[in-house]
Amino acid sequence: MKPEQRISISVSNLLLILSSFLILIILWQVRSLIVLLMIAVVLASSISPLVNITERIRLPRWLGVIIVYLTIIFGFISVVLTIGPPVFEQIERLLRQLPLFSESISDNFKDFVSSLIQSPPNWINQLFDTKYVTSWVIRSSQQFLLRSYSLTKGVLGGIVSLILALFISGYMVSDSQTLISSIIKLFPQPWDKRLENQVIPVTERMGSYIRGRIIVSAILGIATTTGLGFLELQDFSLGLGAIAAVTNLIPFIGPILGAVPALIVAIAKGGWLFLWVIILYYIIQNIETYVLDPLLVGSSVGVHPLYQLLSVLVGIQLLGIIGALVVPPWFAGGAALIENLYLKPKLEAEKIKSIITNNGDNNPPTVI
Repeated sequence: MKPEQRISISVSNLLLILSSFLILIILWQVRSLIVLLMIAVVLASSISPLVNITERIRLPRWLGVIIVYLTIIFGFISVVLTIGPPVFEQIERLLRQLPLFSESISDNFKDFVSSLIQSPPNWINQLFDTKYVTSWVIRSSQQFLLRSYSLTKGVLGGIVSLILALFISGYMVSDSQTLISSIIKLFPQPWDKRLENQVIPVTERMGSYIRGRIIVSAILGIATTTGLGFLELQDFSLGLGAIAAVTNLIPFIGPILGAVPALIVAIAKGGWLFLWVIILYYIIQNIETYVLDPLLVGSSVGVHPLYQLLSVLVGIQLLGIIGALVVPPWFAGGAALIENLYLKPKLEAEKIKSIITNNGDNNPPTVI
């Protein structure tokens, strides 16, 4: 008969489990603050090189932070005041005309099917019945009105969070040395020095990634607006270009989301416009993939595109659209940390071991 095995848990282990569980609960309660800090770190990494330039001309760092942030804020406000009214007006007009576009698309598709077969079956007439489409539009409009309040509240909350993150990132950049030193002191030797040496590579990779994406998105927004204007979509070209620029900040998925509104308008207009819009977005996407991304974003992420896509999907799953923007630069910084602290030392150790092994094989021991 086997003796009974008893599982004993010490008081210290029990306290460790309880404290870990308590920390997880606290982190879950302050998850919004954690997201805010993540956004602030990304903004600080992007703006820090500009502040470093002001230090080279012997300006105090706090003054450089104020100059850089005021320049960015005033530049953003100037752009919004210049192109904001026509962009918002076109987007609002696009939203108002979406029910008409949906009805036009159903009619065009019905005509297309009817041209293929002379006597279309009854399910086509039922599916594309005008009364049915009208009732569907009315129901959708009612649902849109019911959700408008929560949508507006969410947008305003996101704007307030972005402003708070901007101010927090300003404090981070202005007193970065003290902040980094206080965090590094929490780690034992020799990890404190190792992590301190990785601050610059990690922040450079995070900052270069987000700066590159912003520049690429701006260029693609201008190209999309110009191309749609040539395709005689001037009524919506500026709004659709702004949508393409904003959605393009999200890697991989963003360009697809940005093309959907333009394709809806093109289908509703009829003719060959749908094909020309697809060709336009295909050309722009290839220019981004093979020219702009390698030139402006480059190897800032430093990982395989599949892992980049997974980081975007993880960000969307955890934090929604904000996660798709914030998680990839953090993933890039984490990749730099793993590369410098683990992969490179591992490869160097294997190289040294291989050299020692080869030298030992070439110099056999002397037989006495």
